[in-house]
Formats: sequence, structure tokens, C-alpha cells
Amino acid sequence: MLITGLLCGLLLGFVMQRGRFCITGAFRDMYVTKSNKMFIALLIAISVQSVGLFILRDFGVVEIPAENLAFGAVLIGAFVFGVGIIYAGGCATGTWYRAGEGLIGSWVALFTYMLFSAMMRTGPLADFNNALKSHYIEQKTIYETLGISAWWLVVLLSAVTLFLVFKHFIKPKAKLAVLKPKKTGLAHILFEKRWNPFITATLVGLIALIAWPLSVASGRNFGLGITGPSANIMQFLITGDSKYINWGVFLVLGILIGSFIAAKASNEFRFRVPDTTTLLRSAFGGILMGIGATLAGGCSIGNGLVETAFFSWQGWLSLPVMILGTWFAAYFTIIRPQQQRLATAI
Repeated sequence: MLITGLLCGLLLGFVMQRGRFCITGAFRDMYVTKSNKMFIALLIAISVQSVGLFILRDFGVVEIPAENLAFGAVLIGAFVFGVGIIYAGGCATGTWYRAGEGLIGSWVALFTYMLFSAMMRTGPLADFNNALKSHYIEQKTIYETLGISAWWLVVLLSAVTLFLVFKHFIKPKAKLAVLKPKKTGLAHILFEKRWNPFITATLVGLIALIAWPLSVASGRNFGLGITGPSANIMQFLITGDSKYINWGVFLVLGILIGSFIAAKASNEFRFRVPDTTTLLRSAFGGILMGIGATLAGGCSIGNGLVETAFFSWQGWLSLPVMILGTWFAAYFTIIRPQQQRLATAI
């Protein structure tokens, strides 16, 4: 059943690359460009997955794997991860799929992300990780704490998402210039046409949902996850121990391959080597991502897309804190340099 992880990853990598589904951009743009479009897209993906997930739960196909809330570790880790994805130029999944496009900076960020994720689990930083996570609150999901059915939260999330989508569509929009297509039919749609982010988000949500029964069938009770599998690859390469190879490892490798296929077919693949400063920033960002995601118990996919879908405290606490981390880093890497250039020009 491990091969289904590869197939799921192929789909996810292809869709994210062609749809330019970037969670880092979703968080950053709310602050830098005052655009909420990609964040609404994220909410669509969460909502689609959430509805399907609780149907699967009610039919006994999956169990909700929520854990007690390691409050301090989640707060610190989510913020550090948010800072890291700005420096790395992409979140965990974004780094995997951009590596598939040929971005050398993403390969550097991916290496340090995998390395420090592994170090936080079984390496020299494991004691630090375990010490922070040992302090927790015995609260798992929001609906259990409130003593209500999860479906009330599913309905609330879906209603808020639909309202935001409606508001977005009724806003006046500037007409964008469109180049004359070179392809026709399905080839044009798959490899040339600009994908609507809300359609992309719906596809991401469906893939995230499909991942649950496929992963459960392999003995792994979770949906999409990036940090654990990324660490597992590094641990396997160092130790050779096959216990680290699971469904999630095939998932992330599939993301890389799926992205490569999409980029190659749409003529977007090429090796791009950045300057030394950018490479160092990417490496630094990957380090922060590995440390932060491990502390928080997940990245922008594990926490921001999956844990939020089953309304864990961990997911909904880490999401806004990750956003704050991206805004903090965006101020120092984007906003302040712009202000300084304007001041110099005046």
C-alpha cells in the first residue's frame, strides 16, 4: 500500500505546481499586499477536507488522531516555522515542489529542513524537543473541549469560507491580459492555462481527503504530512534502517516527481542558481523550518491544512502563530527594505 503514497504525492505535486498553491504566499500577502485571496483558498482546502473527513469518521473509516496540546512548544515552533518559510522562500510542501521545478535555493532549504527535522527527533536536539513537548495541556480538539458535535464547527467553517468566497467574487477586479494560447484542449488546461486558485484549493482539499484512507490502509493514521516523512528520509539515508520508510516518505517523493512532471510539461522547469546571499538565507530558513515544524508538531500542511480540518487545538493555535511569524520576517526582509529605499530616494 506504500505505492499509494507515491501516487497521492504525484497528484499533489502536480496540482500545487500548476496551480501555484503557495501557503507562504497566502500568509505573506495578507500583510505585504493586503490580499486575502490565497488565504481564502487555504480555507477552501481545509473546509473540503473537513467535511469529507468527518463523514469518513462517522462511517468508521478513520479515527481522529488528535493529541494533547503541548502549548509552549506549539507557540514557539509555529512562530519559528513562520519566520523560516519567509527566509526559505516557501513552506515545507512549497520547498518540495519548487525543488521539482529546478530551484537550487529550494534544494538547499530542503536539505537543511530535512537535516534539522531529523536532529530534532533522534539527533542532538532531541532532548530539547522532548523537554519542551513534555509540558502539555490535556486538551485535544476544540469540539471536545466545548462539549459539542464536531459538525457544528464544520458548518461554521464552511459558512465562513463560503461568505469570504462570495465577497471575493463580488469585488470589482481589473482585467488581466492573457497571452494567445499555444496549446489546445486538455493540454492547454493542464499545462498552459492559469489555474483559478479556488479550483486548485478544492483539488488540494480533495487530495488531502483521499490521503486519509490510503495512509490508514498502510498503518499510518494520519493524512498529508511533510515534516515527519522529510526527517525519515534523512534518518534512513544515515542509518539504512528501513523502519523509517513509510507511506509519508513515498508521499513527499511523489510531490517532487509530480512537480517535476508539471514543470517540465509546462516549460517551467529549469535549474536556477541564486546568489550566495539567497543560498545562505535559504539554508537558514530550512533550519528554522525543521526546528519549528518539529516543535509545533507539524508544518503549514500538517498543522495548517490537516490538523485544522479536524479542529485540533494544535492546528488552530499554530495557524495564526505561523502567520504572525511570516509577518514578522516579512517586515524585516520586504517591508523595511522598501521603506529604506523610499527614504533614500526622497
